[in-house]
Amino acid sequence: MPGLRVLYGGTFDPVHDGHLAIARSAHAALDATIQLMPAADPPHRPPPGASALDRVAMLALALRDEPGLALDLREQRLGGRSWSIDTLRQLRTEIGDNAPVALLVGADSFASLVTWKSWRELFDLTHFVVASRPGNPDQAGVPVELQAMLAGRVVDSPGRLHAAPAGQVLWLKQALQPHSATAIRARIATGEPWRQWVPVAVADYIQAHRLYGCKPPDASAACP
Repeated sequence: MPGLRVLYGGTFDPVHDGHLAIARSAHAALDATIQLMPAADPPHRPPPGASALDRVAMLALALRDEPGLALDLREQRLGGRSWSIDTLRQLRTEIGDNAPVALLVGADSFASLVTWKSWRELFDLTHFVVASRPGNPDQAGVPVELQAMLAGRVVDSPGRLHAAPAGQVLWLKQALQPHSATAIRARIATGEPWRQWVPVAVADYIQAHRLYGCKPPDASAACP
C-alpha cells in the first residue's frame, strides 16, 4: 500500500510559526511528508489579505529549509472556491481508493466540520489528524452530530492511519502557539511588533512587498 499522504490546507495569510509548529509535529508523529496546501479562495472566511501569488511565495520561502514539509499547489491549480470534498475527490481520481490520505486540521476547524460541504462524505475519502492542545478533552466543542459520526473511528496510534485508506480520527497533542494570522495582519497594519511570529524570509517578503498595510522602511511607522 502507498505511504500515508497528509494534506494541511489553509489560507496561510500569512504563513506563521504556529502553522509550521503544527506541520513539524505531524511530520514527526506520522512519519509522513506534510503537504501544505494553500487555498485559492476559501469558502469559510473573507477574501485573503494577500493575493494567491504572494501567499504561495511566502509559503515556499517558509518551507525552503523544512525537511518533511512540502508545498502542494493542488487547490491553486483548481482555482475558485476551495471545498475540501472536491479537492479530495479529485485526489482520489489520481491515486485511487486504497491509498491512505489524511487531512491535518486544528481542533477549532474540526469542531466546525458539520458546516463543511458534504461533510459526512469526507470520512469516506480521508482520515483526520486533529491538532489540539495538551490537557484539552479530545472532543471539547465537538457538536453532538459530529460526535455521533466519530463512534468507532477514533484511534490512538498513527500506524492505524497508514493501514487504512480513510475514515479514522487521530488527536495530535502539541503546544499550539497563541498567535494567529488575523492577529499578525492586525499588528502589521497598526505598526505593532510582529516579525518574531513568522519566519525571517516571510517577514522580509511582507516588508518588501508592503503587504497587509505594512509601511515602507523609511516611513515614520515602519514595519517593526
